[in-house]
Amino acid sequence: MTESHPNITLIHDFFKAYATNDLDAIKSILSEDIKWHIPGKHPLSGTKTGVEQVSAYFQQLSKAALHAEPIVMGVNDNYVIDCHRNWSDLDNQENFSGMSCLLWKIENKKIVEVFNFPQDQHAVDLFFSTFYK
Repeated sequence: MTESHPNITLIHDFFKAYATNDLDAIKSILSEDIKWHIPGKHPLSGTKTGVEQVSAYFQQLSKAALHAEPIVMGVNDNYVIDCHRNWSDLDNQENFSGMSCLLWKIENKKIVEVFNFPQDQHAVDLFFSTFYK
């Protein structure tokens, strides 16, 4: 059995905190001046700067009952790339399902920047624009 790279462990810790909507744990993993880039043309798109803006973004995502499950990760000493499945679990509403890849930049054992690459940007824009009218 091989030991996991510390950057992979950090991202797995993020996904565990995200799965339970543990914002305090998420904040402890993020750099204070993090930049999180969300592409698209929907109410949540744009760059979120700072741990408070990123936390507010995750609070919005939780309202849509969004989940993420990692599929595969690659790593070096400064970056992790992950591909994961996303889906929503809403009652009485059309749900979202798709895949995304995130490029995570890591410095000093903290996430400092994230770039989001969705499988289908049009589907993401449509879901978020409909949900966050």
